[in-house]
Amino acid sequence: MAWSVRRSQLQSLDRFHLTGRVAVAVASQGFNANIRWAQRGTRTRMVLSGPLGADAAQVTADGTSLSLITPHGRHLGDAAAQEILERQLGFEPPLTSLRYWVLGVPDPGTPATMTLDAEHRLLRLGQDGWSVQYQSYMTVGAAWLPRLLTVRRAGVRLRMVVDEWHLQ
Repeated sequence: MAWSVRRSQLQSLDRFHLTGRVAVAVASQGFNANIRWAQRGTRTRMVLSGPLGADAAQVTADGTSLSLITPHGRHLGDAAAQEILERQLGFEPPLTSLRYWVLGVPDPGTPATMTLDAEHRLLRLGQDGWSVQYQSYMTVGAAWLPRLLTVRRAGVRLRMVVDEWHLQ
């Protein structure tokens, strides 16, 4: 499938669910977590948890608002949620763009540089100061979606392994 068709289809995909694992490293600090991600239109809901679901935190963002439910059940909105996320992660997560990057396409809202493989899938993406490298893909129905990707920027590395995709 041509890249222009593939990109358009994936950028317009607004309902999906994935489960997997993330590893975040900032300078010499880091953590690993399980991730459950549900996308419904512009609304992103991520649940990050440790082994057996311990210490789960829930992040919900829709491009204009942000909420966080901490592992201790504390509900935080917008500025407080942003502050806690940045403090706990050590960086400001690119939540709006990440919703596209996990699908293997650039955020349509900002310029990007791209390198494609022979199958018209992203190998590398540069956008808003972030670098995304796609190490492997998996078939989901008729689509190829990322299985392993690494997102980097100035001392920050986020690695995601997707174990399961559900498209709706």
